[in-house]
Amino acid sequence: MMFGAQRTTLVTLALLTASMIIIIASLFIGPVRLPAAQIFSSLFSGDDATAVIIREIRLPRALAAWLAGACLGAAGAGLQGLLRNPLADPGVLGVSAAAALGAIMAIYFNIAALAFWATPLAAILFALAATALLYALGAGRVSTARLILIGVGLSSFCGAMISLIMNLAPNPFALSDLVSWLFGTVANRSFDDLMLAAPFAGFGFAIVITAAPGLAALTLGEETAASLGANLMRTRALVIAGAALLVGASVSIAGAIGFVGIVAPHLTRAVVGQNPARILVPSAFLGGIMLAGADMFIRVLPFAQELKLGVAAALVGAPAFIWVAATSRRMTS
Repeated sequence: MMFGAQRTTLVTLALLTASMIIIIASLFIGPVRLPAAQIFSSLFSGDDATAVIIREIRLPRALAAWLAGACLGAAGAGLQGLLRNPLADPGVLGVSAAAALGAIMAIYFNIAALAFWATPLAAILFALAATALLYALGAGRVSTARLILIGVGLSSFCGAMISLIMNLAPNPFALSDLVSWLFGTVANRSFDDLMLAAPFAGFGFAIVITAAPGLAALTLGEETAASLGANLMRTRALVIAGAALLVGASVSIAGAIGFVGIVAPHLTRAVVGQNPARILVPSAFLGGIMLAGADMFIRVLPFAQELKLGVAAALVGAPAFIWVAATSRRMTS
């Protein structure tokens, strides 16, 4: 037991170090090549063009990619622990689709023109609304299998609404904005965007961490966990609410990103073990590393138009998803 805890701590520290390294490395990636000394000095002082590039463009972008990935990694780990299914992720309950629908509706109805925070806030509110709907339909009472079915239905409905809005887009420019949110990107993100998403991300992560003891008990099965005194309704409510806030924060800053919530917890589990309470923090760090790394990758590709971050994540995540689905022995609960 102690060895497992120590191993988790070491892995977490290693991932924290890797996170800082990849964020710093992101500062070197861009159309303009800058000397290392100039990059580091511009982080803390100066108001020239280099300082603007580093502090206003590259650093917020790197942090936004990392934060979005960390949110998805933590949300995926929490939902996989709750549903005891390695294929569960934020999209399974329809929360990701609802958040994307909120952002796209804000753009389509021109609410985004009112303030810079209108679109991100719409994504967060729709994620919370989806969570409230799930709970009203019995998320705290029904079986996990039925909860997944409810989520699939909600995700399908939100996907249909997104398709409808895109079909009704009045012009190609509006459609381009919608596609950016649907496919995911962290280009042109600012510290204002980060400051808006960070509180929701922090609160969501705190809620999911609070549910960690219940998730650990659930590994023994629902009946056994209940007999040991675990409050399953409270655990379900905490994980779903926390995942909603995390996904809303991620979509608000990066748009719809898939597969990180599946792959990050699965890779973490292979290193720190099956205890869902222990993989929450490492999964968050690994998710951040994955998405920040994907954003670095698309910036060095020799394309005339930059590849969308969600597309890059899917190109890697989809094969990983197929591999997890093909090799997993714990498909149902």
